[in-house]
Amino acid sequence: MVLGFIGAGNMGGAILKGTIQSGHFDKSDMMVCEKDKAKRKSWEDLLLIKTTDDVKELVEKSDIIILGIKPDGFSEVMPLVAESISAGKILISIAAGISLEYLEGFLPPFSKIIRVMPNTPAMVGEGMSAVCYNKAVSRADLDLPVKIFESIGKVREVTEDLLHCVIGVSASAPAYTYLYIEALMEAAVNNGMDIEDAQIFAAQGVLGAAKMVLETGLEPKQLCLNVCSKGGTTIEAVDTLLNNGFKDKVKEAFQAAVEKSKAMTENKK
Repeated sequence: MVLGFIGAGNMGGAILKGTIQSGHFDKSDMMVCEKDKAKRKSWEDLLLIKTTDDVKELVEKSDIIILGIKPDGFSEVMPLVAESISAGKILISIAAGISLEYLEGFLPPFSKIIRVMPNTPAMVGEGMSAVCYNKAVSRADLDLPVKIFESIGKVREVTEDLLHCVIGVSASAPAYTYLYIEALMEAAVNNGMDIEDAQIFAAQGVLGAAKMVLETGLEPKQLCLNVCSKGGTTIEAVDTLLNNGFKDKVKEAFQAAVEKSKAMTENKK
């Protein structure tokens, strides 16, 4: 089996590296298609893998093809993919706003297509990926693609209509969290802490809280209550956040991402 990447930027590169580390593919069975000559050379030098600038060559030589390109690049790339794809090959898209139906419109009938919505913590092995697929994909076809994405974090299967929700709750969520960490850092600096320590305290606080949610089995609401002693400092902070509409603002941001995803998908019909 050969795994090919059409585009290997931040997300595609994280998937590529994670897959190598997992041992599911050997470097000799991986290939990257990249137009930029300098980027191709960097992949060759860094990981000693094969590269090409020809989409059709990559598709012909690969059994599983991961499309790591931006949504606005699909109209150019998909006709080239269609020229070279053959029965049995699996195409995986990681782009927002690109539906299974849109991809099927370029390809021969019964082509196997999987959509995956990962997020950027994949770069540190803590990604969250949602997976859906068309009717041509069997459970056996799904096995190796799921293992690929498990190599960079957690994976859950969803129906395609839920991918908009996934974007709001997971794919875009790291950005909201970075803003929260940045706000904590700025507040700490305003209270006399140096910026390096502020970043460590804030980021570790968020990391530890997230692990508590995943590993204790307790609901976030209960974990919050467990920290909030009556008349203490934490309940004072939490009440201030709630009184200022903290949860409502987060939900508004979530919904903005969801609606944007829906609009992007609609524009591709």
